[in-house]
Amino acid sequence: MLAARQEVANLAYFGLYALQHRGQESAGMAVFDADRVRLHKDMGLVANVFDKELLLRLHGSLAIGHNRYSTMGSSSICNAQPVVLQTSRGPFALAHNGNLVNPRQLREGLQVADSAMVSTSDSELIAFALQQAVEQGHDWPEAIAMAARLCQGAFSLCIGTPVGLFGLRDQHGLRPLVFGQITDAGHGGWVISSETCGLDIIGASHIADVQPGELLWFRPGARAPEQRQWITADPHLCIFEMIYFSRPDSIFFGESLYSYRRRLGERLAQESPVEADLVIGVPDSGIPAAIGYATASRIPFSEGLVKNRYVGRTFIQPSQAMREAGIRVKLNPLPDVLSGQRIAVIDDSIVRGSTSRKLIRALRDAGAREVHMRISSPPVTHPCFYGIDTDSQDQLIAANCTLEQIIEHLGVDSLAYLSKEGMIESARQSGRPFCSACFDGQYPVPPDADMRSSKLMLEPAGLAAQL
Repeated sequence: MLAARQEVANLAYFGLYALQHRGQESAGMAVFDADRVRLHKDMGLVANVFDKELLLRLHGSLAIGHNRYSTMGSSSICNAQPVVLQTSRGPFALAHNGNLVNPRQLREGLQVADSAMVSTSDSELIAFALQQAVEQGHDWPEAIAMAARLCQGAFSLCIGTPVGLFGLRDQHGLRPLVFGQITDAGHGGWVISSETCGLDIIGASHIADVQPGELLWFRPGARAPEQRQWITADPHLCIFEMIYFSRPDSIFFGESLYSYRRRLGERLAQESPVEADLVIGVPDSGIPAAIGYATASRIPFSEGLVKNRYVGRTFIQPSQAMREAGIRVKLNPLPDVLSGQRIAVIDDSIVRGSTSRKLIRALRDAGAREVHMRISSPPVTHPCFYGIDTDSQDQLIAANCTLEQIIEHLGVDSLAYLSKEGMIESARQSGRPFCSACFDGQYPVPPDADMRSSKLMLEPAGLAAQL
């Protein structure tokens, strides 16, 4: 975020708050004030990491913020972002969304010593690549492009420097990145965000997406960013972003994801109809598809599950009775709605199947006569190596079981998934390729053997063994 004469730390705080769904493990912010950078980051949610007094101390006109969700490196304070490094041209702060598939090769090529690294994530390696390019005498735009050319995989980057704010996406655009403008009381400013909901909360207008393979430079006082194509684009946006990960009010391809998810449900009803009395959705991500399914099937939609919206990650272990109740910590069924009814349950995906199994048991305990499950995406059969922390393939139920075996495991009366064609066609982006590797194993950037083994590959062996 770059905004002269505004409290950028406050604006960045609210932007991170809107993007909390993208990472709940740690949060951080680096604020530039002339040639000085103030950095604060810690484990926990945004509201726990920052308070009013702390934000008042983060003076400056440029801020880089980050919420972390670990996909490379353990969930620990050393891996919290942004990454801040010094160069002969001044300091920079880098925030990374995504996952590299060549971290070991990158580290060896940069000849980064163990003593130089303070983290065990691929994000710090990107920062080291940029630092080395700057020290070789390149200006900031060229140094950023040079560093990016050494990286393979998914990387949407926000970088704060003494000469302004930079935004960059990998050539496939696997993870989203958008930018907008603040025009408040005559004081303009620029904002880069993973999703448009991060712009909405601070009143910034959405200008455009950062395109795959594009590098944007926002200078202080500039009327428009400077653009360069640092590599030829080969777009493959992650379609799981649209199905599940991003917020339903974020804009993709000119419409909210709520509209896309509702169409997924409508298509699912056409492909896999069922005789039922009620349609319910699994909160929150399954609700739009459930509404679409109910509309297309003309089966009444009802809330059958209530979500406890204040439950997040907890280090307090529940009692044995609570563990047996399982799903009720976050989702509680409504017996007076469900009792004696034939229920069509709509969810966005099944990964391991353990949560779905507990959910079905809870619905039956609440009196549901029949439970039919419909999934608004194809079966998840392959792990993601680009920034979504799915299990290894041997833990994915659809990769190891037949449909009949999954039905038996879950305890449902019937189960059906949306077709890959239905998923793609519902996006209404004819001819646009998406990354659907988690559904079909077609990886735009093939991961190496190291990546397939563990997200802790950069951890010291002893620490990895303890974890």
